[in-house]
Amino acid sequence: MAHIGALKVIEETGVRIDYIGGTSTGAIVGGLYASGYSATQIDSIFRAVNFSQLIQDEIPRSAKTFFEKYESERYALTLPFNNFKISLPTSISKGQNMYNLFSKLTAHVGDIENFKDLPIPFFCIATNIESGKETVLNKGYLPRAVAASSALPTLFNPVKLGDSIYVDGGVTNNYPVEELRLMGVDFIIGIDVQDTLKTRNDLKSAIEILGQVGNYSAIEAMIEKRKNTDIYIRPNITDFSVVSFREKSEIIAAGLNEALSVKNQLIKLAAKQKRAPRNEEIVNFSDSLIISGIQIDGNSHYTRSYILGKLKLRIPSTTSWEEFSEGVNNLSATNNFQKINYRFISDKKGGLIIKFDVVESENRSSFRLGAHYDDLYKTAVLVNYTQKRLLTNNDITSFDIIVGDNLRYNFDYFIDKGYYWSIGFNSNYNTFDENVNLDFIRAIEMTDSQTDINSLNFQYAELTNQIYLQSFFKRTFLIGVGIEHKWKEYFSKTIGIDQNNEPRTVFDDTNYIGALGYIIYDSFDHKFFPTKGFYFKGNFNFYFYANGINKNFNEFSIGRAKLGYAKTIFKNISALIEAEGGLNIGGDATKSFDFFVGGYGYKVSSNLVPLYGYKDLNLRGDTFLKATITFNYNFYKKIYFTTSANIANVGDNLFDDNKWIDAIDYSGYAVGLGWDTFLGPIETKYSYSPEIEKSAWYVSVGYRF
Repeated sequence: MAHIGALKVIEETGVRIDYIGGTSTGAIVGGLYASGYSATQIDSIFRAVNFSQLIQDEIPRSAKTFFEKYESERYALTLPFNNFKISLPTSISKGQNMYNLFSKLTAHVGDIENFKDLPIPFFCIATNIESGKETVLNKGYLPRAVAASSALPTLFNPVKLGDSIYVDGGVTNNYPVEELRLMGVDFIIGIDVQDTLKTRNDLKSAIEILGQVGNYSAIEAMIEKRKNTDIYIRPNITDFSVVSFREKSEIIAAGLNEALSVKNQLIKLAAKQKRAPRNEEIVNFSDSLIISGIQIDGNSHYTRSYILGKLKLRIPSTTSWEEFSEGVNNLSATNNFQKINYRFISDKKGGLIIKFDVVESENRSSFRLGAHYDDLYKTAVLVNYTQKRLLTNNDITSFDIIVGDNLRYNFDYFIDKGYYWSIGFNSNYNTFDENVNLDFIRAIEMTDSQTDINSLNFQYAELTNQIYLQSFFKRTFLIGVGIEHKWKEYFSKTIGIDQNNEPRTVFDDTNYIGALGYIIYDSFDHKFFPTKGFYFKGNFNFYFYANGINKNFNEFSIGRAKLGYAKTIFKNISALIEAEGGLNIGGDATKSFDFFVGGYGYKVSSNLVPLYGYKDLNLRGDTFLKATITFNYNFYKKIYFTTSANIANVGDNLFDDNKWIDAIDYSGYAVGLGWDTFLGPIETKYSYSPEIEKSAWYVSVGYRF
């Protein structure tokens, strides 16, 4: 980045640059300058970019598909698993975000094959990973050439160009002065940002150690390279590393200050040049993409419709850069592609043809882990195995086994058909064991001798199997329909004797069959601490058959909906407003589908509803209405101070006699701390309810499953 500061001084003195050669970061800055950007424009670009986010291939949550959101918010650790061996990633980043950004910035020169035809002729250096020799890249597609030149080992994946694979050019030639001379250049201004050798105390990462090894020969070679340079600029950046992204202003300033020390030499050079400097306003950036065609190469397993569905593109179409980038991020988030290369070619009619060249990932399976604690499910460890392309192309199979205080599982099989209707199967088993008050199970007849019981053991188990079809509506809403089998059993060992003379009372042990439908919209930027976006989820189930001890079964329906809105109101302070409700229609005789209300921090399933101020399973009814407001204050890195308030009405047939609106029966308030970690959120909250004049503490650790 120090190159940028030096370029600003070179421009100010009036020097016209006729050829550019660069390596690594020099290739990135040089490529942008050669494509028509001024030093000031490049400075603005670099200052606006979050490089930590780019390099780590972080994909905004709003850009992920619903399935990828679900996956990324469930597992703490994911490892490739091939041939019964767990392997580690080859690098920190695939480099996809960097490629997306550079492709956007250089789309105006996307048709240029020979880099000599750029506004300023250009080349960059890459290293052939197999031969170890340097390669001059002066033809092809500019973003891919620059990606190869800057593919620092361990930081970025190697880049394939043609039949060869390349890594960072700095491995072999970090200062291509001789190559510039061969291009016929008379006068060379060199900007040297190469590291000096570091002491053992300064070598704190693998990247720094690799850089030290590469510098052994490079520093010695610089003695002759410097002699071949007419104006030599070496910024003082010894206090920074290749990943010092937060100090970019200081690094740019270092380049500017060092260039100022040779300003008089630059002024004299400018005076010798006969032609006027170039126009700084060459780049006219448009945010609109008119796409007339798409070509896809390299996809042997994933179909064209699957890829277009993830890209959210139909041909022809007009879209924005933001929407196009979100589509590429969607495709990248599947982890089915090691690299997604593309280039823009003019169709000579005002539109663009996008040529995709994808590299499918060789990894088809993964091993994943998660851990969680909450007050309802207690301690849980999740072990997952995921297999892609098990039975057909585009499919994914995932199996979770959850061990701990409550043994559970979740199985998913999904065939993703992109824009067409996709088909899936889910099977999950859920169980918990909790002590509840007597009112919670008053759905059954009880004798007077039992009314003095304060607390009962309540054991709940639910097995759900679903076959469903789902697709997108208007590109943003996920809609689905299907059929469902649900087995419910819950009982208490505190009271009664069952038909087998076991000391327990069974409230339900029945299989139910029904139909389901759902619609989901989710643009939250964070699931647990959102600062912007909307959320809506609506479910509707119709149960028409039952087989078991529920002999009073009648057909009934259940509807449930949740709406959320998040917005940043002050710096680091955001508000989250949520409203939700559930309703049982015609199911008075089937109490096992009642909503269980109270508590916080557990996975929300079909009939569990969190409510501040109350303990888990404190309230119960066939109808509920609830509203919540939460303020999150991000006061330090990923640590939040939260305050919340909620109100609710819970009961049976609330809508029959205006009980839902006459008064607010339940309310609660909570304050707490949250820490966003790789395990998921770690939260502790203190809550109080004025109705029961009691307080409750909630502790939740890790992603909820």
